[in-house]
Amino acid sequence: MIKFLDLYKINQPYENAFQNKLRSVLDSGWYILGEEVKLFERNFADYCQSKYCIGVGNGFDALTLIYKGYIQLGKMQKGDEVIVPANTYIASILSIIQADLVPVLVEPKLETYTIDPNLITEKITNKTRSILAVNLYGQLAELDVINEIAIKNNLIVVEDSAQSHGATLENNKSINTQAFSFYPGKNLGALGDAGAVITNDGQLAEVLFSLRNYGSKAKYYNEFIGVNSRLDELQAAFLNVKLPNLDAENQIRKNIAKRYLLEINNDNIILPFWDFSDNHVFHLFVIRTPKRAELQDYLKQNGIETLIHYPVASHRQKAFKHWNNLQLPITEKIHEEVLSLPISPVMTDEEVDFVIQKMNSWTY
Repeated sequence: MIKFLDLYKINQPYENAFQNKLRSVLDSGWYILGEEVKLFERNFADYCQSKYCIGVGNGFDALTLIYKGYIQLGKMQKGDEVIVPANTYIASILSIIQADLVPVLVEPKLETYTIDPNLITEKITNKTRSILAVNLYGQLAELDVINEIAIKNNLIVVEDSAQSHGATLENNKSINTQAFSFYPGKNLGALGDAGAVITNDGQLAEVLFSLRNYGSKAKYYNEFIGVNSRLDELQAAFLNVKLPNLDAENQIRKNIAKRYLLEINNDNIILPFWDFSDNHVFHLFVIRTPKRAELQDYLKQNGIETLIHYPVASHRQKAFKHWNNLQLPITEKIHEEVLSLPISPVMTDEEVDFVIQKMNSWTY
């Protein structure tokens, strides 16, 4: 069986270093916001070429706290609108709602699966304050265009970078404030939940350091109504071990993606778009076919595990009954047809060969 993602194999090479970090944290006697968190915040900020990194509990909290931080700074207020791609994972939308803001859904481009900048302007109202650019499946949104729209309309751009660790534009790693998840299956994955915000905005960083810790800078003195969302000391230690290898592991993902793109040749399958730049790190390799169930069953019978990201569009979820009648045909087509193939830094050449062979042999 070719697993979709073999987390044991991914983490096994780090086992000795993990054990050493565990012992170091235990011996330190300091388990919350200790030296490992501080070290990771420095390391990840440097990696992203950003001034500040704020470690938090998970990627959802990272997004939510960014928007709560902007509200505390008076740059946004409750009830303001945030433009967000309709086909994103539901967590992106829930974070907006959690911050007492209003998500406005915009269709993606069918080619890239990221938000269509041509459709953003028509959704801007006098209540719009932000665009949430989701870097989906590992591919950066069209940030140059989105940032131009934001500047023209005095909007704040926030990036949901939960799936795009290490993806870069030509001359810049860190353009906007970004939220990251280090969920175990991410390109940079912890051994549990973990997240971070990176930003060049010193005022926002100062607020976020407080908001994540009950709204407190100094113990027992609370400036804001905050939450408990602190990056765990042990998870930070594990991330410090894995971060130096992120670019190398991303390169393996891109090498596999390039093989898939050049060697899968089947008229029944639509391959993802990639211009072979560094704007994609292939957290997922997502193909489309109108016969998804048949393809998934065929691959399963041949020992290839696949997943669907995501089977139900957010506006079709029971949680969002007020959106259930929305007509978003591109988003719906994506959710009905996408299938994610195995891709990871521990796949062997033989496994990649086998996936390509079976994809090319499939007919319906």
